[in-house]
Amino acid sequence: MTVAGAERLRAELSELKTERRPRIIQAISDAREHGDLRENAEYHAAREQQSFCEGRIKEIEGKLADAEIIDVSQIKPTGRVMFGTTVTLLNLDTDKRVVYQIVGEDEADVRAGRISVGSPISRAIMGKEIGEEIVVKAPAGDIEYEIEAVEHL
Repeated sequence: MTVAGAERLRAELSELKTERRPRIIQAISDAREHGDLRENAEYHAAREQQSFCEGRIKEIEGKLADAEIIDVSQIKPTGRVMFGTTVTLLNLDTDKRVVYQIVGEDEADVRAGRISVGSPISRAIMGKEIGEEIVVKAPAGDIEYEIEAVEHL
């Protein structure tokens, strides 16, 4: 996991514990005051929210406990594509450039330019160097790229 990805998870965990959890507890308390819990839709909805919230808290805590956090900015640049690097690729058919950072599974967000280390593009470029041409097997067919830049941001 990258440093930024770990920080995003820590921020979400903090929000869940300090803001969302207390709001849900208050909603359960308010719903209990309305009487019979067997037919109280507000109570059941609040309990369901609590279940989702607690499940997400446990999931994030587990991910953070098991994660190996890699600060790519502390690794000496070699020009090789590795986990955490930001890569500029030139599509050899369309001459369009794309920029991706290779991140962990939980951090991936293609719209934000972060692709999973397990994605087809990542697998094709891992270990390659600037100037190398690669072929990515995509559902629409093979796509040829040239690696233009590898940055340790």
